[in-house]
Amino acid sequence: MSLTNEVDDQQWDLTITSSKSLLSLNLEAIWRYRDLLVLFVRRDFVATYKQTILGPLWFFIQPIFTTIIFTIVFGNIAQISTDGMPKALFYLSGITLWNYFSDCVTKTSNTFVANQNIFGKVYFPRIIVPLSAIITNLLKFGVQFALFLGFYVYYFFTSDVIIPNYSILLFPIFVIIMATMSLGLGMIITSLTTKYRDLSFLVGFGIQLLMYASPVIYPVGSVPEKYQFFIALNPMSGIINNFKYGWLGSGNFDLFGLCYAVGFSVMIFVLGTLIFNKVEKSFIDTV
Repeated sequence: MSLTNEVDDQQWDLTITSSKSLLSLNLEAIWRYRDLLVLFVRRDFVATYKQTILGPLWFFIQPIFTTIIFTIVFGNIAQISTDGMPKALFYLSGITLWNYFSDCVTKTSNTFVANQNIFGKVYFPRIIVPLSAIITNLLKFGVQFALFLGFYVYYFFTSDVIIPNYSILLFPIFVIIMATMSLGLGMIITSLTTKYRDLSFLVGFGIQLLMYASPVIYPVGSVPEKYQFFIALNPMSGIINNFKYGWLGSGNFDLFGLCYAVGFSVMIFVLGTLIFNKVEKSFIDTV
């Protein structure tokens, strides 16, 4: 038998090809490389504060210090309304959600540039890297949410203004929406930064500005009616507003904001998947 026939008769376990659909998530490949996904998650989670003095305590220090500053500046000096809610709890609830969203967008938006050396040497589904950032930040979000629950339990038993309601049950949906939205945005931004590096400098600045266009430090009802439309354009507004309504009883349930957030996250995720799959085939030639 000739060498050519021997090669043809071999059964290959894996065939690497670029002929997949642009909208394909390649879930089979992600499952096959699940061990690598876990490795990336562990690496990112451990390496973040590995050489710091306080280590994981920074998970608590950051939201606590931010809450203190917001309470002093916006609550005491600027006298911005918190709908009668305890100021610290009102700000911490918004900060907890916003930190998860902003961290996910920031981490995923640098996927191609930060991992170009790895991508240029070995094959694995590229979507694993931004997906690992989403999961890593989900662990961090869990720690900070536990901090929020600590404050929540304290104020629940020491004040009579906190009135939780059925909307608490939507909390897992809020997390899924934020994860989907941030993953889609991150994939779009990282795809564009392979050619336009300026975007990497604008991401952090833009995310910070966007926070002030969401009800993190103020209730939607305190915004003049003529400006509420612009606040509603931010898909995170509906999530934060409904989270505060469910857990604190602040404001009203915003069905439109929730539906808008769902629709926006699905649209941006589909668009991000399409652009990411297209760019990953040739990005190594441009970074």
